[in-house]
Amino acid sequence: MLFLLQDGITNGAIYALLGLALVLVFAVTRVILIPQGEFVTYGALTYASLASGQMPGTAKLALAMGTVAFAFDLFVARKALHGRLIVRSVLANIVLPAIVLAVTLYFAGQKPPVAVCIALSLLIVAMIGLFLYRIAFQPLAHTSVLVLLIASVGVHLALQGLGLLFFGAEGQRGPAVLSGAFTAGSLRFTGQSITVYGITIAFIVGLWLFFGLTLYGKALRATAVNRLGARLAGIRTTLSGQIAFLLASVIGALSGIMIVPITTLYYDSGFLIGLKGFVAAIIGGLVSYPLTAVAALFVGIVEAFSSFYASNYKEVIVFMLLIPVLLLRSLAAPAVEEEKD
Repeated sequence: MLFLLQDGITNGAIYALLGLALVLVFAVTRVILIPQGEFVTYGALTYASLASGQMPGTAKLALAMGTVAFAFDLFVARKALHGRLIVRSVLANIVLPAIVLAVTLYFAGQKPPVAVCIALSLLIVAMIGLFLYRIAFQPLAHTSVLVLLIASVGVHLALQGLGLLFFGAEGQRGPAVLSGAFTAGSLRFTGQSITVYGITIAFIVGLWLFFGLTLYGKALRATAVNRLGARLAGIRTTLSGQIAFLLASVIGALSGIMIVPITTLYYDSGFLIGLKGFVAAIIGGLVSYPLTAVAALFVGIVEAFSSFYASNYKEVIVFMLLIPVLLLRSLAAPAVEEEKD
């Protein structure tokens, strides 16, 4: 039971990060981020590819998406173009991804150190997340949640297909971020599991400090509370959306980097992992960060015990957790006319 509990807490820590990212994005942009799983896959497989001396196609995708984002910026500002705007857009959307692509090409055939692989993977996936919001969701920012959900499904399918193109159908594993192990009583803790705990705690504390103490964090909180009110107060809601997607992509990539030394990941593995983070986010009502983190640990523990006692039904058992939660929420929520949703 102790081993299963330890395994459940390790998985739950990763689901907690993904659940927090989903809650953050939904609160700020009203987007149910189904491609969160692709951020996990892209981060993990980019890291594994670099560690094995291969060139990841995600670096080229970042440059291609940046070029499209630059074209979007020019089209939107076509009536009020000026030199400073063009230069800033070129630097952010084309020059930066091009530099990252050049650095990735340089290190790809050399099997760089783990720290370099992690830094490049996070940077590449962060740019993909940022450009993804600019291309797919920023033009739809004022539409209904249903339209945003449909766009999210389309983006998920597109990124999953590109993942198959970049990484192939074979699974990959990456080197451990931290080697070594120690025992405490009857339990054995590996360096990778300690890394998972440490990074999860650091991210939760960092997000708490970011939202509570920084100007940008308070702007994101204001946007989450009332998007229109935030705009009237002078907060750039598009910038809030970009920051939310940037944080979500970094969290997803980091989660993938923590997972890939433990288990083999495939191009489509991230979807199922992201769904378990989504279960935690739903239990948290897509609004509560602490409740989402606690729910994620519960989901991880249930999954660990289910995989031991009923391995054929572990996914069914995990997703069945949604049914009583949704039932209770539907009974507690007041009746709302469909036109007012």
